[in-house]
Amino acid sequence: MSYLKTAIAAVLASVATGFASVAGAAGDFPSKPIRIIAPSSPGGILDLTSRLVGEKLSQQLNGHPVVVENMPGGGGIIGIQGMLRAEPDGHTLVMGSLGPNAANYSLYSKLPYQPSDFSPVMNVISMPSVLVVNPGVPANNLDEFKAYGLSRQGDFSMAISTMGASGHLIGEMLKSEMGLSTINVVYKGAAPAMTDLVGGQVNFMLDNMITSLPMINSGRVRALAMFTEERSPLLPDVPTVVEQGYPQLVGGTWIGLLVSSRTPADRVQKLNEMLNKVLADPETREALIQRGGDPVGGSPQDFERFIASETERWEKVIKATGMTIN
Repeated sequence: MSYLKTAIAAVLASVATGFASVAGAAGDFPSKPIRIIAPSSPGGILDLTSRLVGEKLSQQLNGHPVVVENMPGGGGIIGIQGMLRAEPDGHTLVMGSLGPNAANYSLYSKLPYQPSDFSPVMNVISMPSVLVVNPGVPANNLDEFKAYGLSRQGDFSMAISTMGASGHLIGEMLKSEMGLSTINVVYKGAAPAMTDLVGGQVNFMLDNMITSLPMINSGRVRALAMFTEERSPLLPDVPTVVEQGYPQLVGGTWIGLLVSSRTPADRVQKLNEMLNKVLADPETREALIQRGGDPVGGSPQDFERFIASETERWEKVIKATGMTIN
């Protein structure tokens, strides 16, 4: 009986030690600089949002270092791989998005990663797309844009900030709907694509608000349509695709933070809690809203379900339009 009591006590002590160890691990986190990988060049939505979130997260952690690292190229694949190669301890995150974390599974015949490689942490923002043209394009609405594009078949160019990103996907939907044939010019991010659009090297671009809004407000590009159901309060004079007879084109992008699926669950949860506090900060929310974004937040499970639904949605669109990337 004494032996049995001793054995039970030992087991209970071991379990208690295990719980204490897990709690200690969560309590000690983060124990080194947090790194957020932005799979884009500087100046784009992934970069700018990563820097804003990183700065606010560092402030919340009393100055604990949060570093943003740009890894552009490969439609976000290079940055994704950079995160997956890091130690899966929760200190390295990637700012994922529609392209690499949903659409790519249907666009590419082969990818160096699968959905099971990720643990979603939190959806950060959603953002509508806007059609912007160089001021030299003689169009002020979608009907005029379509007429001009049809008159220049084969000599009408679309800037693509990143292959497989929302601008590319919605741009292809727009072209398919209007029967347009374009020269696709691919860039390593929205900032260099916007530079060429402003300079007249390309005719149009489907962009997100964070990079297009300053250029629209300065008159350097012209906005023809918001790809939303309702007008944006930031661009109240720009009509929606619904108003102009194209409700099927409503769409935009979303971005959120992910870690390796090998990351301990308690650290994923702690990251989620910290990031939700960042998004709850009025200053952070206002900064995202003024850039055209809609702060989201929520649990890791919310984000996981959302990514699954987006993957299914875009698989249907990609198959219907015949889009592919080799």
